[in-house]
Amino acid sequence: MHWLFTGRLRVDKITVKIPGLPVSLQGKKLVQLSDFHYDGLRLSEEMLESAIAATNEIEPDLILLTGDYVTDDPTPIYELAQRLKHLQSDSGIYAVLGNHDIHFNHSQAEVTNALTSIGIQVLWNQIAYPLGKELPLVGLADYWSREFNPAPIMEQLDPSVPRIVLSHNPDTAKILEKWRVDLQLSGHTHGGHIVIPGLGPLVLYYKRLLKKLPKKLRCWLSLSLGDCTKVVRYWEWAQGFHNIEENQLYVNRGLGTYRPGRLFCPPEVTVITLI
Repeated sequence: MHWLFTGRLRVDKITVKIPGLPVSLQGKKLVQLSDFHYDGLRLSEEMLESAIAATNEIEPDLILLTGDYVTDDPTPIYELAQRLKHLQSDSGIYAVLGNHDIHFNHSQAEVTNALTSIGIQVLWNQIAYPLGKELPLVGLADYWSREFNPAPIMEQLDPSVPRIVLSHNPDTAKILEKWRVDLQLSGHTHGGHIVIPGLGPLVLYYKRLLKKLPKKLRCWLSLSLGDCTKVVRYWEWAQGFHNIEENQLYVNRGLGTYRPGRLFCPPEVTVITLI
């Protein structure tokens, strides 16, 4: 999709405070990429190249991918994998899958195998330790899959130990309130696509707005955005950093784009510095 409909790529930098973070891990830089939707329509090659170059320029300690590498047909994952193999990170690349990555019965296996073939470790209800035992990395099954069940995974961890959780859908932050989550990284929402400066994503005001618009504009908006409530429940978490009770959530706006395009909602590479 042309950049006029997506906006220019933006590199957003945040600092996240994690209580009890070992001195050896302070200052570590993580990069999050999300929602590629690599299908020949929703992500241009130029945007993808820019995101990979921006990531490598940061020289991250760890790269984290939070799902939706394809849209429906999983076949393009093989081409995407050939581009993602150029990503560079001291402690590797870890990923979770999104709802689009499990669209067909064979999608999950194809996407997982393609990413694994280039050295990306895909976590599906698993715990990994790329930065050592003092900061576990939890990767959950997608929220809409039958295998989403965080309890057996989260309860393996000592509550005194800090941890990062990868979960494609930010709605899971509500469920994860039961456990310690020092930082949850999610995507899925594409930032809401259309953002009203100073107010936030348009979808937050969607139903109220529809009632006040002329019929033709109302029909266009309905066709463009559809039933937003089916995407996520908590649109207030559509992008950026949020405190959810005692936990912390960051939602990446993603790289791919759907209709009607993006407005004041640029694609994102997120740089996270731990302190």
